[in-house]
Amino acid sequence: MTAKAMPHRIVLALYLAATALPVPAAASEWGCQVLLCASSSNPSWRGMSACHPPMNRLISAMKKPGFDWPTCPEAGTGSPGHERYGNCPEGYRVGSRSDRNSFAGKGDLCVKTVNFCQGNAHGSYISDRQRGCIQRVTMPRPLRSEPYYFDIKNDTSGQTQRHWFSLNR
Repeated sequence: MTAKAMPHRIVLALYLAATALPVPAAASEWGCQVLLCASSSNPSWRGMSACHPPMNRLISAMKKPGFDWPTCPEAGTGSPGHERYGNCPEGYRVGSRSDRNSFAGKGDLCVKTVNFCQGNAHGSYISDRQRGCIQRVTMPRPLRSEPYYFDIKNDTSGQTQRHWFSLNR
């Protein structure tokens, strides 16, 4: 059994155990279905017809006021995490653009400082020309195609694996 398949089997076992419990567990049944479907990667939940009802129900419920993410306590995962932005390319760091009132954004830029005149220094002073060589280069931070994730612990190995997913239909 591959390491990648192991967490799916554990989640499936937890789901089956949860759905076999008496009626009070019914509230978590939907959460376990969502967890099982969201953690499926090959194919994703969109490629599994059995996942369409619980995931479509989730997407519809998220649009309503007072939405609470359905959870699967039996799996110990809780609500998923969400990271809108991906990593910046190598050499860049996360930065933010500021609006007119100097309120910073939320890490929406990738930033690096570049010296375009590197190697042309004259002595130990910095001339105005050299100050103009240092420029801040920015680019929009990439958006994740799958911004939601569940961290699922493998009870056998003790390792936690992050499963990314999207709610785009």
